[in-house]
Amino acid sequence: MTAQSTAWRNWAGNVTARPARSVAPSSTEELAGIVAAAAEDGLTVKPVGTGHSFTAAAATDGVLIRPERLAGIREIDRAAGTVTVGSGTPLKQLNQALAAEGLSLTNMGDIMEQTVAGATSTGTHGTGRDSASTSAQIKALELVTADGSVLQCSDKENPEVFAAARLGLGALGVVTAVTLAVEPVFLLTAREEPMPFDRVVAEFGQHVVENEHFEFYWFPHTENCNTKRNNRSAGPAAPLGRIGGWVEDELLSNGVFQAVCSIGRAVPAAIPGIAKISSRALSARTYTDIPYKVFTSPRRVRFIEMEYALPREIAMDALREVKAMAARSNLRISFPVEVRTAPADDITLSTASGRETAYIAVHMYRGTPHQAYFTAVERIMTAHEGRPHWGKLHTRDAAYLAGVYPRFGEFTALRDRLDPERVFGNAYLRRVLGD
Repeated sequence: MTAQSTAWRNWAGNVTARPARSVAPSSTEELAGIVAAAAEDGLTVKPVGTGHSFTAAAATDGVLIRPERLAGIREIDRAAGTVTVGSGTPLKQLNQALAAEGLSLTNMGDIMEQTVAGATSTGTHGTGRDSASTSAQIKALELVTADGSVLQCSDKENPEVFAAARLGLGALGVVTAVTLAVEPVFLLTAREEPMPFDRVVAEFGQHVVENEHFEFYWFPHTENCNTKRNNRSAGPAAPLGRIGGWVEDELLSNGVFQAVCSIGRAVPAAIPGIAKISSRALSARTYTDIPYKVFTSPRRVRFIEMEYALPREIAMDALREVKAMAARSNLRISFPVEVRTAPADDITLSTASGRETAYIAVHMYRGTPHQAYFTAVERIMTAHEGRPHWGKLHTRDAAYLAGVYPRFGEFTALRDRLDPERVFGNAYLRRVLGD
């Protein structure tokens, strides 16, 4: 174990904390001892991943658990179709290791810098008609609770804990290992295509039904969207060329976009004109590759984000309201609005728990005033019983969340049982779960 006390900052730079000590345990047993000792000392304990949450979910002035030594594949069970990994394993490392073994996750989000536990504990998701979030792909997990006990959790062992801890917000304990469903690696064909806003919205339901994975981006101040459809393919593989891929994903999506955002931050009045030019510059492209090379892409331009999950059937109405709000306001929005979907799942506090879901995500370049925009969007989302992404900015509290999560009380009762002294508590959890 290594221990130190240094300031911690998240990826976006909007959350900082100064823990009393920061530790990097190398085993579940060592971690259990750290938790028990912290509880005896009256210190809170929070695990932290790579800081890709925009909320203060991982912030603590107590003991910060760093995950880098709880990493790597523990076991691959080909017969069961599972992989068991240390909770601190970065998704990028996991995806590459699985591909080398001829395996893949079924679905994933659009970045892979997070740790496995960080991604699942906050509800990271991609887009999918039939396949759900990373948390929904968990088959078992190992959890260190507030008294230093180690629980093995699955639908057969501690099932009531398993139902909640797959997306536990760090409130129930520290996840030390996760068993995920995997399958033989397959090919996806991605079709990216510009499309007018009105057409995308009108055809949204059709696109969701006809494609395994559908998402789109709308560029504020324009009538332009970019759509992406990912579907399984028999091949052959036809990956993006090295030069073409670099131009699209590194130069345009990161390098040029960084410059454009910087100009927009300095001269907000230029943003609508820039948006019209940049959104019209998009062109259609099709490529076929293994899943993580299709689902994920680099995100080097730093931003802050808010995302709400809505009942799928009313999501396009809400998006139209966002568009109308932006048009009548003085807001200047340089980042596109992202729309994705997920099927209903059975996880207690999943944003898709019990309902077919569509996600609407809004972003602002880091350092750009965001309060007016996010407040206006959040007002629309909450009017439609939206559920905020646990790792992205929002202002909701336990009273609101109890009204949009039918099983909210089930989660808080389990928390009371597993952590009555709030060893894993912090200000964020007090707000969203209550005392």
